[in-house]
Formats: sequence, structure tokens, C-alpha cells
Amino acid sequence: MWFFVATQAIFMTIVGAIPPYHWDFATIPSSNWSQSNAANDSEFREWLHVTNESEVQRHVHFDHRFSSVVSEWFLIGDAMYKVSLASSLYFFGVLVGGVLFGQLSDQFGRKKLYLAGLILDVVFGIVSAVAPSYEIFATCRFFVGVMNGGMSLVSFVLLQEYVGVSYWALTGSLQSFSFAIGISLYALVGYFIRSWRILALVVNIEGVLILLPTLFIPESPRWLYVQGRLCETENILECIAKKNGRPECKITLKPPVQNCDESASILDLFRHRVLLGRTLIMMYIWLICSLVYYGLTLGAGDLGGDRYLNIALSGLAELPAHPVGLFLINCSRLGRRRTLTGFLILGGAACLVNIFLPEKRATGIFTVVNNQSLSFLGKLAISAAFNIVYIYSSELYPTTVRNVGMGICSMSSRIGGILAPFIPSLRNVHQSLPFLVFGVAGILAGGICLLLPESLNKPIPERLSDLDSVAYCHLAEANNVNHLEEETNSESEEEEYSGLSEKTKLMQ
Repeated sequence: MWFFVATQAIFMTIVGAIPPYHWDFATIPSSNWSQSNAANDSEFREWLHVTNESEVQRHVHFDHRFSSVVSEWFLIGDAMYKVSLASSLYFFGVLVGGVLFGQLSDQFGRKKLYLAGLILDVVFGIVSAVAPSYEIFATCRFFVGVMNGGMSLVSFVLLQEYVGVSYWALTGSLQSFSFAIGISLYALVGYFIRSWRILALVVNIEGVLILLPTLFIPESPRWLYVQGRLCETENILECIAKKNGRPECKITLKPPVQNCDESASILDLFRHRVLLGRTLIMMYIWLICSLVYYGLTLGAGDLGGDRYLNIALSGLAELPAHPVGLFLINCSRLGRRRTLTGFLILGGAACLVNIFLPEKRATGIFTVVNNQSLSFLGKLAISAAFNIVYIYSSELYPTTVRNVGMGICSMSSRIGGILAPFIPSLRNVHQSLPFLVFGVAGILAGGICLLLPESLNKPIPERLSDLDSVAYCHLAEANNVNHLEEETNSESEEEEYSGLSEKTKLMQ
């Protein structure tokens, strides 16, 4: 499913590419199929500014080796901003979808919202592929963002709630791993399909193939349990046990405690003292992760060389980040907090080093240490941070507000996504300014991350009251003591479920 999410997120890197073009207007010398020369030719830009659309279409000719929305609707000159605008509209839609679907899925269930989002995502995607005008295309990109953002958030939480808490880091990393592969596969498909309309149709057919098997997935047992629907929860868990080779397993759950937390809403994230601090810090970290991640990803085509290869390498650069990050966040000496801090600072530092590279980089060490390699290193580090922050956030929020909390964090990250397509334009002020923004923001995010609590080998709260519960705090302390004893005893086996609360254990 995350292959599909990835292709929609970086859709404009290929669909919005600028094909080489030339013009045959008699009074202006042609620059022979060079869009870079055209962009810098003041006489040509002035002509575009004063000429009507029909004249531009008559005198400007694009290379036919591939098509894009730029060649379709002549988005050149003063209209070039519309390419970045389409990307920003998508991320604005993701922002809306994250908040909307987070709240609704906590009320009506994960599965219903996931399926509705995926179906509408495919529908709007297909409409955008056949859009007769840029305005319809851009509008569809917004609605694709709403559905894609909401559906991907709910699917992440749904998968996490299918498995034990001890597997959350693994499943979170696998989803991020799939996202990285999806970027590279999109570049591969785009290399062979040079018509942007056909490419858009193929991408959304992939969504149809994903939809069919997901019609048969069960509802989240954790959500059903919190809602007090014990019979349904027990049936789903017993079905899962049978598929795992334990047909004799019989599960009986204790009823959840009825209290005011069951009506928890988005306001509880800001009313509750503990959640307020966590939410504000996480919102900033998510924003910076998104800003740097998509800024580097969407800018991969500007690194020089083949656009498709750069996009593919940008995706492949993420792959080592996920197993390395997964290993480090489970190390007791590092955990979630320190590992996230380290990757954020590394990503920011890699961007800052770009500022100090000399202009002549074709000799010596600078054949290896260059904008491309440092951008990929920054992409690797920020990808690991983005992966960890998903896992870390889901462990800091109680079940009753987890989807709402993740939705707010996702909303914050999409603000970074909205800004990301426009950050490269800062090169007009100074060539290194985009890397300065990415670097300073990343290092600052790493610093404030240290203010958060560690969640490794800690109980996962089910309700808001667990955050202030004395028993909950004692359980956390007991887990820490047990974990230290296990490390000092080389003959003892690692407790697989040491990080679960009693209510959560009943669900394993």
C-alpha cells in the first residue's frame, strides 16, 4: 500500500518535469532546446510576460521525448509556479486528511475510513489523469492529498494495532521501507512511460490492485476493545491466532474501565499537561522532518544528470536508514529519543556542509563529497528520523487519542510539505540558502527532541488517566528494573512483551 502512497507524494517530480523546448519567434534568438537558457533569457521571459496564451502555444515547441503538465498547459515563464503549487495543494490536502481522518477513525473505526479513503484516492487520481485543464488537475491533486493523507495515516495506525507493541518498531520500519522502494519504482515506471497521462493512469491502477485484498481485512482489535466490543475483539484475535498456527487458543478479555476518557477528542491533546508538551514538540519535529525530506526528494531532479536516476537513487538512499534505525532504537543505551536526535542532527549537518563546498568540485575528494552525495546522506538521515518519529509518536499517545495525536502531528508535517516545493526558489536569493534552512531546522529539531521521555521498554498507555496513574508509573519503573536485570544476566531470554501494560497483554 505504501508503494502507492509514495508515488502520489512525489508524483510531480516526473509529471511536473520541464521538457527541453525552443521557440521560433522571429525577433528573439532561439536557445536550441535548452530550458535552463530559456529561464535565464530576460528577453524571452519578457516576451512570455506580454504575450497571450495562444501566441505562446504557437511559437514555443517542446521536445517530444516525454510529456508533462508543463508541456500540456505551457507552464513556463510566469506560470512556472503552478508546478510547485500543484505539489503544495497535494500536501495541503494531506494536512486536511490527516486531521479529518484521524478524528473520524477514532469515532467510527479504522477499516471503514481506510477503505473509503483508498477508493476516493483512486477515483480522484484517475480524474486528474484525464483532466482537460490545469485547474481541474490541481483541484484533483488537492483531493488526492486529502484521501491519500488520511488513508495512509489510518493504515499506519491500523497495522500497528494488529500486532503486539514489541513489533511496532518493525512494522513501522517495514512501511517506511516500502515507501522508499515506491519512490524508486515510480522512477523506473516513469522512465519507460513518457506520457504523463498514461503514467498517472498506471499509478492509480496500482491503487485498485491494492484495494481488492484489503476489502477482507478485519477491524482493529485495539479500537474494538477500547469501544467495549469484547466479543468482536475476541473473535478477531482468535482468528489471528489460528492463522499463526495456534488453533487451540481461547481468548477472554476483561471489560475496559468506563470513564470520561472514552470521549477523548483533539482538545485533550492541549488540555492535558503531559500531552501538551509532547504534542508541541512532536509537531515541530514532524514539520521539520517533512520539510527536509520532501525538500531533498522533490529537488533530486536538480542535482544534475539523469532525472529518473536521481529520483531512483533518492529512494534507494533511504533503504539503509530503516534497518539501521530499527536496530538503534531497540538498543537500550540509545532508545527512541537519542536515536531520533542523532539522525536529525546528522541530516542537518549534511545539509550545512553543502554551504562550505568550493565552487570547483571536479577534483580530489570533492569528486565524492559533493552536493549529490551530501544530499543523499541528508536524505538517508532524515528518512531514518521520519521513520522513527512515526514509531515514537505512536508510543507516546494513549490508545484513546492515538489516531488524533498522530493526525495532529501529520497535519504539522504537511505544513512542511506545503512549504517544501518552494524552498528551492530561495536559490534566487543565495545559492546555499535552501541548505542553510534545512540544516539549521534539522539541528534545532534534534536538540528539542531531548525534552521528550524515552518510550523503549515502557508501558503503552491505553487512556489519558494512565499518564497520571501511580500504577502506570510503577509499572514503567518495574519494566526498567526488569530490563536492566535481563541485560546483566546473559543466560536469560529477552522478555518479548516487557513493554506492555496489563490491559494490552490481555490482547496478545
